[in-house]
Amino acid sequence: MSPVIETEEHQALRAAVSALGKRYGRDYIARTVAEGHHPAELWAEAGKLGYLGVNLPEEYGGGGGGVAELCLVLEELGAAGAPLLMLVVSPAICGTVIARFGTEEQKRAWLPGIADGTRTMAFAITEPDAGSNSHRITTTARRDGDDWLLTGRKVFISGVDIADAVLVVGRTEDARTGRLKPCLFIVPPDAEGFGRRPIDMELNAAEKQFELTLDDVRLPADALVGDEDAGLLQLFAGLNPERIMTAAFAIGMGRYALERALEYARERSVWKTPIGAHQAIAHPLAQAHIDLELARLMMQKAAHLYDAGDDIGAGEAANMAKYAAGEACVKAVDQAVHTLGGNGLTREFGLASLITASRVARIAPVSREMILNYVSHQSLGLPKSY
Repeated sequence: MSPVIETEEHQALRAAVSALGKRYGRDYIARTVAEGHHPAELWAEAGKLGYLGVNLPEEYGGGGGGVAELCLVLEELGAAGAPLLMLVVSPAICGTVIARFGTEEQKRAWLPGIADGTRTMAFAITEPDAGSNSHRITTTARRDGDDWLLTGRKVFISGVDIADAVLVVGRTEDARTGRLKPCLFIVPPDAEGFGRRPIDMELNAAEKQFELTLDDVRLPADALVGDEDAGLLQLFAGLNPERIMTAAFAIGMGRYALERALEYARERSVWKTPIGAHQAIAHPLAQAHIDLELARLMMQKAAHLYDAGDDIGAGEAANMAKYAAGEACVKAVDQAVHTLGGNGLTREFGLASLITASRVARIAPVSREMILNYVSHQSLGLPKSY
């Protein structure tokens, strides 16, 4: 099936997830944020209905689908005003990595819980000094007998306070070359030497951000995910779904903002006709809709390539999808707020907080400038400046 034309199953999944999202909606998310809580009720119900694990293997409690289905879930929840950011992290990154590279014991221990929402896993790659350069990661793992000792710092790690474990990206020395190579470890948050500090964010979100310190955290041999030599492959197996899911997050948010603007533009009359009849209002909203639809097409292509096992092709498409969706989201939110005028800045209409939130899609998990670097080097064959 072409990724351009959705199957009946995908359309039915969209409708079902949309109905769930609308039962909770923006008011529910706003309330949980105000109370300092996580959207636990929505997460639990989405898990029971099988939406959180649609991408995970059936033999471990998942839906047997792929990232194509999971990004659809996040997009529709976002379009209903109730996105779940941890969908990007727990099933998309961590679930995918464990499903593809974990040992049988790791799969049995983690995938059923990730799929039904009873267990959540955070993902820690970003470091204070490394930024987008994964080759500069300084969190290191060294052997101590059969154990591993993990030391380093991580920053902007989502949802550590609700996580049953953190999938930490470190580096270990290659015995043959002496070079540091990436490796991934499952770290319990109550491990000795594991510290966390919440980061005070201006961004209003249910999911809190943390800085982590790992001070000789002792881990058993089986904390290492998969093969020690497959680290880079494992890392990118998780990063491509992260970019695709970030695109879904952005498209959902953009659709939500656009729908609020359209409702307002159809009803609000200042002179004789609704303001939506004026092209200065109508055309920018039409452009926002076009941009969101184009971004979704690239997201679907990226998900299709990834689920087909084309990691290289998916890498290019996932980056492009994330870029396009981030830009489309910011423009849609901006135009929605502008359409409502002063009402766009009121708490009643709930759009003003999206001005900050929409920027996340331009910045995380990789900035738009780094995506342009990727495309100029990898797709266009231009030389590097760094």
